[in-house]
Amino acid sequence: MKPSIYLKFIFAWLIFGLLGFLTIALLSSRLTLNYLITDNANALYREANLISNQYTQSLSSSQLSTEDVTLQLQAIDHFTSSVVWIVNKDGQVIYDSRNASEGAETADFVIEGFDATDIGSKNYMIGTFYDSFPQEMLSVLSPINNGFQVVSYVVIHTPYAEIVTRKDELLNIVYITGGILYLLSLIPLIVFTFAVYRPIKKIAAATGEYANGNLDYSIKHTGSDEIGKLADSLNFMASRLSESEEDQKRFIANVSHDFRSPLTSIRGYLEAMVDGTIPPELHEKYINIVLNETGRLTKLTNSLLSLNNLSDKGMLLEKTDFDINSAIKHTAETFEGTCKQKLLRIRLILTGDTMFVYADKGKIEQVVYNLIDNAIKFSNQNSEIKVETTEKNETVFVSVKDSGIGIPKESVKYIFDRFYKSDNSRGKDKKGTGLGLSIVKEILNAHNENINVISTEGVGSEFIFTLPKSREFND
Repeated sequence: MKPSIYLKFIFAWLIFGLLGFLTIALLSSRLTLNYLITDNANALYREANLISNQYTQSLSSSQLSTEDVTLQLQAIDHFTSSVVWIVNKDGQVIYDSRNASEGAETADFVIEGFDATDIGSKNYMIGTFYDSFPQEMLSVLSPINNGFQVVSYVVIHTPYAEIVTRKDELLNIVYITGGILYLLSLIPLIVFTFAVYRPIKKIAAATGEYANGNLDYSIKHTGSDEIGKLADSLNFMASRLSESEEDQKRFIANVSHDFRSPLTSIRGYLEAMVDGTIPPELHEKYINIVLNETGRLTKLTNSLLSLNNLSDKGMLLEKTDFDINSAIKHTAETFEGTCKQKLLRIRLILTGDTMFVYADKGKIEQVVYNLIDNAIKFSNQNSEIKVETTEKNETVFVSVKDSGIGIPKESVKYIFDRFYKSDNSRGKDKKGTGLGLSIVKEILNAHNENINVISTEGVGSEFIFTLPKSREFND
């Protein structure tokens, strides 16, 4: 099982704490110790220089019994916890502040192997100072000159262990501060847990539900940040997918219904003719009914193919400049026979002799044809259908208005859906496929144009769509 992002974050947090501790323990320890050594060495060296400069004459002549010299060196010993020696160039200790504090005025012992040049470029050395001490000391040397010659040295020793102790005390403060800061870093971790990880976990769970087909699952997140927007987008996506799934189910149900009905009729009539239920003298009548049903199936199939092609992205439009008035006239003429059968009149109210628009002529003629065909289906006998063109600014408005049964108010928002048929339409015209207005909508969407409907039950319906005027022919 792969670790989650939360475990990775916890692991990174622990690694950060470990690396921080190692940095303080190793790097900070060494830097702090070096700083304290240098600082103490410089302080002791300044004291040594002060002694050598102030008492050059008396110290160089080995007159160490002078009371003010003794008091000065003892004071340095007392306040700095350091041992002060006066050592001649041969390594003989001629003054020891510790012995002087015990009542002896001078010390008289020789440091075996003493060599002032061993200190090198530094002004201090760390060690037992030629085995003079049982523990490590930090020692500084300052020469005492007589004229241009070095006659002796002021040597100050301080215990190295005290410097290490001081270093540990300072590091303890750093450790405590670092520990507190590390604990405080839990705050971003807690914020990350509640503000990032848990919402992401919910989103991950939701995507799993969506992948399994549960599109009703909702992500409960109320934040307004990027994660909240992502949750809202996923919820919206799920709702749209759910709607699409419902549309697909309704589409399949409608297709099945519209295909099953004529197929059932065709099979029933043919079986009746074969088994003799329908006598031979009536065969012609029922064969014509079968032909009508097959025509209905052909029309439905062609409409489905047209709608499928129109719905594809990147639908190619062959836009040209053409006279919409002329296109409407030719389209209306194709309904002459149908109008005579239903005692209907098509009245054309066209602005100007010509009205050029820029669009795909064949598809716009299909739009006009479907709208007029739809108006004829729902018009009462001895009524009139008006087709009108008007213009405003650079837009042409085409209106198809009938005086038929109208559309129920609750059905208006669904009329452009595929296979949608109101109850009235099913009762009025059994031959409708429910795809005509869907095709109209798809064609106008491809042109980036709009279509609106105004309808009142018992009064009639009016469909109005827009087209762009042709700049070349109308200027």
